[in-house]
Amino acid sequence: MTDRHEPTDSFQSARKATMATVARATVGELAALDAMAGDRAEVLRAPEIGLVMVRGRVGGDGAPFNLGEATVTRAAVALPDGVIGFGHVLGRDKDKARLAALADALWQAPATRDAVEALLTPVRERIAAETTLKRERAAATRVDFFTMVRGDN
Repeated sequence: MTDRHEPTDSFQSARKATMATVARATVGELAALDAMAGDRAEVLRAPEIGLVMVRGRVGGDGAPFNLGEATVTRAAVALPDGVIGFGHVLGRDKDKARLAALADALWQAPATRDAVEALLTPVRERIAAETTLKRERAAATRVDFFTMVRGDN
């Protein structure tokens, strides 16, 4: 029997948050995963490109409708202890899909989870800095109409 973490709600939430970070990471930022895994990872599903239907809702809460199709790439890998990782990325980047699957598998394995988290810390910091910069740029264009003076027409 392998020493795997039980899939509790908190485990799944943390895994989801980790994979959201992986999705926004670059291939260069994830490249160290190959060295971390060595040749231990077995490819279950080689990266393959396909289409998914994107659904939308008018106003965010209206009736759903088919917005269009988006290209995605998926992959799956397995570690020797039986942990399986899945990676899905928007676009046609096969290497990123493979690295995402590897990140998922290594994160699920208790022995390598801390190493994956350490690898993703700079990615989270970059994402936070980009978000802050975006907010600051948007705030600079904000107009407060309540401070404007009306004329005496």
